[in-house]
Formats: sequence, structure tokens, C-alpha cells
Amino acid sequence: MNAAEKVVCVTGASGFIASWLVKLLLERGYTVRATVREPNDPKKTEHLVSLDGAKERLHLFKAELLDEGCFDSIVDGCQGVFHTASPVILSATDPQAEIIDPAVKGTLNVLKSCAKVPSIKRVVLTASTSSVLYNGRPLTPDVVADETWFSDSRFCKENKLWYRLSKTLAEEAAWRFAKDNRIDLVVLNPGFVIGPLLQPALNTTSEWILTLTRGESTSPSTYRFVDVRDVAYAHIQAFEIPPATGRYCLVERHVQFPEVLKTLNELYPTLGLQEKCKDQDKPLEPIFRISQEKAKSLGLSFIPWEVSLREAIESLKEKGFLSI
Repeated sequence: MNAAEKVVCVTGASGFIASWLVKLLLERGYTVRATVREPNDPKKTEHLVSLDGAKERLHLFKAELLDEGCFDSIVDGCQGVFHTASPVILSATDPQAEIIDPAVKGTLNVLKSCAKVPSIKRVVLTASTSSVLYNGRPLTPDVVADETWFSDSRFCKENKLWYRLSKTLAEEAAWRFAKDNRIDLVVLNPGFVIGPLLQPALNTTSEWILTLTRGESTSPSTYRFVDVRDVAYAHIQAFEIPPATGRYCLVERHVQFPEVLKTLNELYPTLGLQEKCKDQDKPLEPIFRISQEKAKSLGLSFIPWEVSLREAIESLKEKGFLSI
């Protein structure tokens, strides 16, 4: 791939996953056209412009997901587009306006711009296991979910799972549009993404880790962990490997809350979490497996979730969010 063929666009570039994706792309010699909502705000972009290679090969552009046509000139001349921009909001006063419209209409706006550019070889979409697992099927220890699973939008809506609904509808819309317009689309479906931060602001999963270290996260939940660096790497592999196709579930391990708590107590005994989390004996959600077979065809060897969690906490300490 020559220099002219190594021009790509990353939407939502200041986000958790996208920041790592930009870093890895620059390290591989790509020229990156990065879209952000506020390119002149150093709090949003300083971590990007300070990356190795950014001075020579990173270009920032202002873009809004709901502004139709605003991606036209940005993706023009690109060979690949990575669409990571989408709201990660787990509760909202107006789910349609705050979560669903930006996810669905934003995805279609990006794809409409891509359909106008013949040089684009492939679009890689960041979806979620949220668009895989929520369909009412039983999730028991003998279950192995994989890329053939799709969430049911009706099930999500009936249960007011608005974020899951947004990811489900956005992925459905993307596949329809890509088929109708002959776009080579690859979709990645990561689980609960953790690991060290590049951006200066907290993201949703980092906020959860903070609440966990304070003993405030006591929900008897399970977590489908995957490292942010594995997710970023998978995006590049999904673009660079010609036979890559369809969807890829990205989950290192499905872990129950008590195991997370036990691991944190072993890593940071001074937190005293065993005493703080009084309701840890509540009934647990069952665990099940998510197949890694297809993900490993991208060359992934997943970082263990314990390492991701520890490095996430060390990152929070370095950035001043946490003192232990």
C-alpha cells in the first residue's frame, strides 16, 4: 500500500476507542483525517495532536453527526473510513433525540458521503455486543453467542433498552444502506471496553471503574470485557485484511461482579472494597460465552481482562482522577 492509498478517515476521533485507533494508524504510516465536534478545543484534541506522526499526517475536521453532507469533503480521497462516532448514553430524558437519532442518522450520513467516493475500499463500523445479544433468547452457561446473533429492536424498545436499541437500529441501517449502495462494510461488535485512556476526559467505562474503586458499584452484573487496544487493532485489521467480512464479536472474557471485586482486592488491597460492597451477595446474572473464533481470524490474541483493568486504574491515577 503506497502513501496515496494510506489516507483514512476516523469519525469521533477524540473518543476512547477512536483515540487509540488514530494512534495505531499514525504508527503504521497512515494519513488520518479525524473528525471531532470541536477541533479548536485543546481539551478535546491535544492528546491527538501530540501523538507521534500527528504533525505530519493528522488533519482535524469539524463534523456533526446530524449535519447531512458534512462528511462529503472529509472522506473525499480516502481509501478507508472508520465510523466510531456514536453517543454512549445509558439513560436519557429523550432517548430518540439524545441517543437513537445521532446513532442511526449519523451512521447513514457518514455512509451516504462514502457512497459518493469511488476511492473508498472499505468502511469499518464500530457497533457493539448490544446489537448482538438482546433478543430474548436465554443466556445460560451452556450458550455460545456469535456473529450470527442479532438483537431484536422490538425487544429492546419494549424493555426500554435505549442504548441497545440505538446500536441495533444503527447497525441494521448500515447493513441495508451498504447492500443497496455496494459499500464494502465490516462491523465490529466489542463488549465492555476498558483499558488505559489517551483522552483527558472520562468515558463511560472509565467512570464505571472509578465508581468501582470507591465501592459505589454494587450491581450484581456481569461484564463482557475487552481491551481498548485490542478493539483499535481489530479495526485496522478489519480494514487491511482483504477477506475480512461481515461482523466480528470482540470479547476477552465474560466476568461476574464478585470476580471483578476479588481481582481488584488482590491488585489494590488498600481500597477495602470487600467491606464497602455490602450487597455483593445479590443473585448474579448468568455468564455465557461469546465466540472468539472469528475475531482471532483478524490476528487478535486478547489482552487478559485483569491486565486491562489494572492498566485502566493506573491510567486514571496518572491523569489525576484517582489516588490510591
